[in-house]
Amino acid sequence: MHIGIIGLGKMGANMRTRLRAAGIEVTGYDRNPEVTDVATTDELVQALPAPRIVWVMVPAGPITDSVIGDLGEKLDEGDLVIDGGNSRFTEDFKHAEFLATKGINYVDAGVSGGVWGVTNGYGLMVGGKTEQVERAMPIFDALRPEGPRDEGFVHAGEIGAGHYAKMVHNGIEYALMQAYAEGYELLEAKDTLISNVPGIFKAWQQGTVVRSWLLELLVRALEHDPNLSDIEGYVEDSGEGRWTIEEAIENAVPVPTISASIFARFVSRQDDSPAMKAVAALRNQFGGHEVKKAD
Repeated sequence: MHIGIIGLGKMGANMRTRLRAAGIEVTGYDRNPEVTDVATTDELVQALPAPRIVWVMVPAGPITDSVIGDLGEKLDEGDLVIDGGNSRFTEDFKHAEFLATKGINYVDAGVSGGVWGVTNGYGLMVGGKTEQVERAMPIFDALRPEGPRDEGFVHAGEIGAGHYAKMVHNGIEYALMQAYAEGYELLEAKDTLISNVPGIFKAWQQGTVVRSWLLELLVRALEHDPNLSDIEGYVEDSGEGRWTIEEAIENAVPVPTISASIFARFVSRQDDSPAMKAVAALRNQFGGHEVKKAD
């Protein structure tokens, strides 16, 4: 099998490596001349045997729109485009409809695994028609972790289902990270009693109900920098957490933990929270509680 990949950033380049290791021929295109296999997307399309499969691995939004628009003009009827980026599921409907007017097939793939996927494999959540998913199964099998297929891959449903599942996955991830982070802060605050915070988290990796890969990654970070003194407490979000909350509102599903985790990220970006200033002022007004004066 021979496929194309557009977008050779941290994940795209690693996916190319893993696919090649599994015996799948890959031609990759990226605007970075140091990592690309071909100079243009025209060359990529020409290099692939028909019917072609092109995996798109670029940032969600306008860049994905541009790439899919470009492919719609260059691919032929019967070809297949797989969007493996973090597009919002509603964008899948638009992309699939556009490509269908050209006779081009479409599959969406939510991908989890980060920079570790090249060795550990990627968790894959896929949406699309069964015949197109089956057509791409050698690719999915090469990318997913070793072991039973249903423990690292799922055909989640129709077009859009893969990215919807990945959206919910990332919303859960936000909440899990926030819980570990709050536990870390509480342990650090009790420094008169607790003397080995990294050791506590490391001990939780085996035999406890909170063990997870995220916990292993936190242990790794703490072993490198026990007090996290090299890191500023500023956290961005890539969109999936917000989309998860919007979908929860749309479907009247309560997600208080996920909601709190995304709002905590917003707080992390404020040097001096206006809301907390208001709370301090109110406490002073109704209870005479002391306020800390600004410098």
